[in-house]
Amino acid sequence: MPQVKEFSIEEKLSSLIHLQKIDSKLDEIKILKGELPMEVADLEDEIQGLRSRQTRIEEEINGVTEFIEERKNAIKEAEELIKKYEKDSENVKNNREFEAINKEIEMQQLEIKLAEKHIKDANEEIADKVILLEKAKKNLGAKEGVLEVKKAELEKIISANEKEEKEYQKLSKEAKENVEPRLLASYEKIRGNFRNGLAVVPVERDACGGCFYSIPPQKQSEIKQHKKIIACENCGRILVDEELNNNVEAK
Repeated sequence: MPQVKEFSIEEKLSSLIHLQKIDSKLDEIKILKGELPMEVADLEDEIQGLRSRQTRIEEEINGVTEFIEERKNAIKEAEELIKKYEKDSENVKNNREFEAINKEIEMQQLEIKLAEKHIKDANEEIADKVILLEKAKKNLGAKEGVLEVKKAELEKIISANEKEEKEYQKLSKEAKENVEPRLLASYEKIRGNFRNGLAVVPVERDACGGCFYSIPPQKQSEIKQHKKIIACENCGRILVDEELNNNVEAK
């Protein structure tokens, strides 16, 4: 069974510094992109919502238009019935039949008036929805224009840094393979706690390079000895001495 090599604390710290410097380079590229990726994603979501709204309004207009056609057909049917009843009234045999036909004619005339009112209300509803539709289209066009500009800006930044970013992503993956899993998990957890992504920092001017908390001389001496991994008591970042930090490059 092959023996697993045991790494010294100094080697472990060097691996962490190496990984941190690579990840910091990737962070710098992310900073160049700024809020653009998030802005693009938000705009795409907003545009999707506006398109859905536009579709919904168009469907509502189509529904009201169909309703108007139904009411128009109902008017035609009522008018045809009125003509029929008027013709039938010429052949009535008594007052009772005449009154019954007149009642039917009145009913159809009321149906026509009701249908005309429905059509009038529906046309007003369509007019309101057309205004909403035009506003939705205008808003959608404006947002699509902004998205196009933002995407172009982001694409320009990505194109300018794509090669370098891919290189550092590859280096980061390789560097992580040289850090023991438990230590890597701690590193990533600490990195996630801070906006600047710094999990490993040097002691500079007798203070933590991350939160600037004062580090006592005794603690600094222990850090330089590389006998154990020491974290800042204030922020929890892994502390390394400046000399070791400067000796490790992100390559």
